[in-house]
Amino acid sequence: MKNLLVFSLIVFFFCFSCSNKSIQKVGEGGKMYGGTFNFMSQEKVTNLFPASSDDAYSQRVYIQLFETLLRLDYKSMEAIPGIAASYSISKDGKTYTFQIRKGIKFHADKCLNGKTRELIAADVKFSLDFTCSSHPLNKSAYIFASRIKGASEFYKKPYDINDKNGVKGIKVLGKHSLSIELNEPFSGLDIVLTHSNLSIFPKEALIEYGNSIQQHPIGTGPFQLNEIVENGITLVRNSSYWRKDEFGNQLPLLDGIHVSYVKEKRSELFAFRNKKTDIVLQIPVEEVENILGSLAEAQAGKNVKHRVLSKSSLSIQFIAFDCQSNEFKNEAVRNAFNCAINRKEIVDNYLAGEGWATTKGFVPLLPNFPSEKVKGHVFNVLRAKQLMAKAGYNKKNPFPVLDFYVNGKKGSEVHLMCQGIVDQLYKNIGVKLKIKLCSLEERQAAINSGKAKIWRSGWIADYPAAEDFLSLFYSGNVIKSNNDFGFKNSAFDQKYEQALKEKNEKIRSKLLIECDQLIIHQGAVMPILTNDFMVMLNARVRDFQLNSMENLDLSSVFIKEPRN
Repeated sequence: MKNLLVFSLIVFFFCFSCSNKSIQKVGEGGKMYGGTFNFMSQEKVTNLFPASSDDAYSQRVYIQLFETLLRLDYKSMEAIPGIAASYSISKDGKTYTFQIRKGIKFHADKCLNGKTRELIAADVKFSLDFTCSSHPLNKSAYIFASRIKGASEFYKKPYDINDKNGVKGIKVLGKHSLSIELNEPFSGLDIVLTHSNLSIFPKEALIEYGNSIQQHPIGTGPFQLNEIVENGITLVRNSSYWRKDEFGNQLPLLDGIHVSYVKEKRSELFAFRNKKTDIVLQIPVEEVENILGSLAEAQAGKNVKHRVLSKSSLSIQFIAFDCQSNEFKNEAVRNAFNCAINRKEIVDNYLAGEGWATTKGFVPLLPNFPSEKVKGHVFNVLRAKQLMAKAGYNKKNPFPVLDFYVNGKKGSEVHLMCQGIVDQLYKNIGVKLKIKLCSLEERQAAINSGKAKIWRSGWIADYPAAEDFLSLFYSGNVIKSNNDFGFKNSAFDQKYEQALKEKNEKIRSKLLIECDQLIIHQGAVMPILTNDFMVMLNARVRDFQLNSMENLDLSSVFIKEPRN
């Protein structure tokens, strides 16, 4: 009996230790299966439905769960096959025909009777129809509004989930074939179709969950939702995923992904040191050595082994105005604010040199786009004072004190940047702003209500094209777009529309440059800086590819502990 007890205890401890240790299977090419990738978000993620999402924090999670018709090759910045295995374009450039890949399956879910099912062309049509709809959850209708035949007309109708026709220009040709007909030829449609908001989902999910679909994401991606709770999100491996890597290994290689929340960057760095997170996004260089020590010390085994990766980001940080408000409807005021700011001084003195002061237009450096042709705002205090006087503001009639909405934590990079702007505006033109630190949701609520007259914002490319950035200023849609600024300019709208229709890339670029220059002349916003996307990565994380879109593609990542 005693020997049996000892044997039982040995078995128990052996099983317990095995259950708590990730056993990794070795794949081809030295790739390893198993392990969990951990990362932290400074904003809480509550929305995992792509069509209704408009922030990078949510996107970094839901792109693990969903896929688009075409996907972006982050190295070449070109569209490559995704859910569509191939596509062809008609001679007139108006019709794209897609062959849908066979055998792709949606995640198993109760809306599918607890099972998986194959994705077919009808699912692609349903999803794209939804992104053209007036459904209250849909924030993506602007993407196709002026492009796809019948999209604007479809938007104007009340949304009916059982509508048998949908958008006129999106047609199912067969079980695995679909066409998209455009109003005008548009050579960039393939890149637009990589937009993560255009992810494919099953009709059954919308029927089952309705507005709560934001917490019940059903896609075809490499991971699927396991749990979404107050303090984090857990994703698990999709065992039915269709893609394989170059060695023939079934993807994904990870067992799962865990997302937790952090209030400040310093806490995230401590979590990294204690191996609670595998990556630090946008690392504050001035804090790294204080908390982690040097890279040489890490390599010597004195702290967590890590790598620092950096890539130029397709993003812009800017200050936005409510251009319809009494305070900022006068372009002289907007341009005065722009002229009163020394952007380089903000980068050098407030951000310790992190970032690149914007000297050109709103569109950052993009592949094959001549952004250097745009003449940006020039720091000129005298000019700024003259413009304020022209708008009727002086010592007897000072500009009103406004709340300045900044979605960030105290001491964060965005807070420091905005503090620099506040200091310079007061010093140079006597304008007083009160920084109001808030969450992303609180800032958006203040914008929607009209309470916010000025706020800090940023834009990361949804796809690598100038039109994506400039779409923020387009007011010609009958559909609400991302133009939160209330900026309206008929000359801009006309040139932007011309650019979308133009086949010749040189002429198209010229029109978009003119749009960007007009944004500067009108002082529509205050472009401040662009960033490098810099991350710190635990050395155990392998095959992680940094990209300029600041996305986290974890489909091919694997875990392999470094040797001591």
